[in-house]
Amino acid sequence: MTEIAERLEAMHGLQHIILTRDGARDTALVTADLVDGAVDSVLRQVERLGVPAQDIVLLRVDSIGGSAGQQSLANVVWADLISQAGANARPVARYLVFMAMAGIIAAFGVIYEETTLVVGAMAISPDALPVTAAATALVLRRRRIAGRALVALGLGLGMSWIVGAVLTFVLNELGLLPAGFIVGQGGFLQDLSSVNVSTPIVAFAAGVAGMLALETRASSAVGVAISVTTIPASAYLGVAIGVGAEDMAAGALLVLAVNVVMLLVGGCATLLAQRGLGRARASRADGR
Repeated sequence: MTEIAERLEAMHGLQHIILTRDGARDTALVTADLVDGAVDSVLRQVERLGVPAQDIVLLRVDSIGGSAGQQSLANVVWADLISQAGANARPVARYLVFMAMAGIIAAFGVIYEETTLVVGAMAISPDALPVTAAATALVLRRRRIAGRALVALGLGLGMSWIVGAVLTFVLNELGLLPAGFIVGQGGFLQDLSSVNVSTPIVAFAAGVAGMLALETRASSAVGVAISVTTIPASAYLGVAIGVGAEDMAAGALLVLAVNVVMLLVGGCATLLAQRGLGRARASRADGR
C-alpha cells in the first residue's frame, strides 16, 4: 500500500493522498481526491498494481464554496456509468410495479383528458433507467447489458399499456367510461396517434437531457423528460386497445416506437460526443 500511495502521487488528477496504517492488523488504507476526468485511468492503474476490485471504493462528493468548479462536459466517469447501467438494466419487480401504476394513472388521464394525471404518471415512471442503461451499454459495446436493458424497457412499457388496456376494457364493459367517450377526440392527446415533425426531435432532446442528468445525479427530475415521450403514448395505446380503436392503437404504437428509438439515439449521441471531447482534450494535454 505504501508503493500504491507513492504511485498515486505521480498520477495526474489526484491530490490529498493519505496513507493510514493499522499496525494491530497489519493493514493500510489509502485515500485520495480525484477529479472526474482521472477516475477511469486511475482505476485501471490501481488494478494493475494488484489491488482487488472489491477493495476499491469510489465516493462521489458534491463540493461547495469558491473552489467548486463546474464539471466539464468532457468529464465522464465511464466506470460509474457502466456500473449504473448494469444495475438499471434488470427488470426488477419494483420497476415493473411502478410502470404498471404509471400505466393505470396515465390511462385515467387519457380517459378523462386530465393533464395532471398524465404528468403524475410521468413523474413515477422509472423508464429513464433502462433507456440510459441501454444507451450506455450500446456505446461501450456491452451487448449483454444492452440486451437486458432493452428487454427491461420493453417489459416496462408493455406493462404500462397492458394494464391500461385491461382497465379500459373493464370500465367499458361495465359502462363506467364517460358518456360518448372517443379516445383522442380533441384535447392535448389528439396528436398521440400520428407522428409529426416534433415527435423525433422532442424524443432526441429528451434522450440527451436524460443522459446528462444521469451523469450529474439529477435523473430523478429530468427523468420526467424521457417519460414525456413514452408514458402518454403507451397509455393512449392501451386505452385505444381497450375500446377497440385499432387505427388509433396502431398510430400510438408507431409514435411510441419512434420515441424509443430517438431516445436511444439521443443518449448514444451524447455519450459519443463526450467521448470525442474527452479524447480531444487528452490529445491536447499530451501535446503540451
